[in-house]
Amino acid sequence: MKLKVVVHKAEEGGYWAEVPAVPGCFTQGETWEELLNNIYEAVEACLSVDTEEIELKPHDEVLQIAV
Repeated sequence: MKLKVVVHKAEEGGYWAEVPAVPGCFTQGETWEELLNNIYEAVEACLSVDTEEIELKPHDEVLQIAV
């Protein structure tokens, strides 16, 4: 999966980034390297779903796909 990330320079220093394709997915970092690490963590957190919170019926199935 490829996602576009918009990176902004923060007024107080450092950077902040948003992932337009994933609503509510934002992160920040004091350095470029920190920002890059945080982007991966933020996207993973925003896209992860805890299936334990979803009520599944006996015939329901959970699939994992790569896009």
